[in-house]
Amino acid sequence: MNTAKMSHQTNPGAHAHDLPAAAGTAQGAGASGKAGLSQHTEQTIRNWYAAWEKKDWRPLDALLADDFTFTSAAGDDHISKTAFKAQCWETQIGFIDRFDLLGVFGSGNEALVLYACLTRNGKVFRNVEYVRLKDGKLEAIECYFGEQSSYPSAVSAKPS
Repeated sequence: MNTAKMSHQTNPGAHAHDLPAAAGTAQGAGASGKAGLSQHTEQTIRNWYAAWEKKDWRPLDALLADDFTFTSAAGDDHISKTAFKAQCWETQIGFIDRFDLLGVFGSGNEALVLYACLTRNGKVFRNVEYVRLKDGKLEAIECYFGEQSSYPSAVSAKPS
């Protein structure tokens, strides 16, 4: 069995006992009894990552809730959809070839997604993202970098 170590940034709304549910693992007797992700929720998440390959904002925008927020260690603290488009989409899309999803684990409307991002110049990096949906749309994404500055333009700038 392969195991992956992940760190967890402090989130005022999340607690250590919430992680098994988000990871889709067994929960204790007092658990809510949610049974994994629905096919629709998992497909919405997969559609999000696949849409980046189209290099078109419209399919991505259609998957995001109006009150969407994005958080990462790169200084993004619950930024809005508009800020995400300007700070993340517009600055990074030229570097991304595709995302290979290595795992989608979750329960209810929350998931952890482990992916490898392949850049257009052949570099690869891995991250984990916490994804929360509301009414079938992505409401929040929190990105946890696999290494410091693990995002497309930073990785692409690193020497081979």
